[in-house]
Amino acid sequence: MTTQKSRTRLTARDITKAAMFIALMAAGANATAFITIGTVPMTFQAFVAILAGILLGSRLGAFSMTGYAVLGLIGAPVFAQFTGTAVVVSPTFGFVLSYILMAFVSGLIIEKSSRKPGAYMTASFTAIAICYVFGYTYFYFFFSLSAGSTLSAASYFAILATWLPFIIKDLIMSAVAAAIAPRIDRAVNPRSRGRRPSTAA
Repeated sequence: MTTQKSRTRLTARDITKAAMFIALMAAGANATAFITIGTVPMTFQAFVAILAGILLGSRLGAFSMTGYAVLGLIGAPVFAQFTGTAVVVSPTFGFVLSYILMAFVSGLIIEKSSRKPGAYMTASFTAIAICYVFGYTYFYFFFSLSAGSTLSAASYFAILATWLPFIIKDLIMSAVAAAIAPRIDRAVNPRSRGRRPSTAA
């Protein structure tokens, strides 16, 4: 009974890990915030969100990304280009929301796979697919509502074409995340080395 309760409760160590990834997300958003393609900054948030899920697990990973989103929404300058609540009325807000789902799904894939080598690649690329499907859908409907009508198919693909540099960059970063995650996972999570966590009360 004690063990089951402990699994549903965040420990001080869990909160510390989550806080670390919130800080990494803020750094990933702003370290290159002044390098832009068009009006969108090159960031590493998706990369950090993938690692949050893989290294923290689905529950804690999603919690850390939720904490990041909430921190920004209450006014902290943690989003790209040091913005806070203004991102809510931005066409890229869907990406901020997608990070929560990315972390949860990537973590869940690793958990369900018992940390098999190929699972890290599956988790990374599934997460980045979620990022763009969710983020671009929000982006598309934001502009459709702003224009007062549905954008044409030509406009849809024209906008998508401008995103190719971001897609390529994030696919590369996803591969990097999948490559480095197993070693980091083994270092910070003893269970991933084949040892079962203690169930002592």
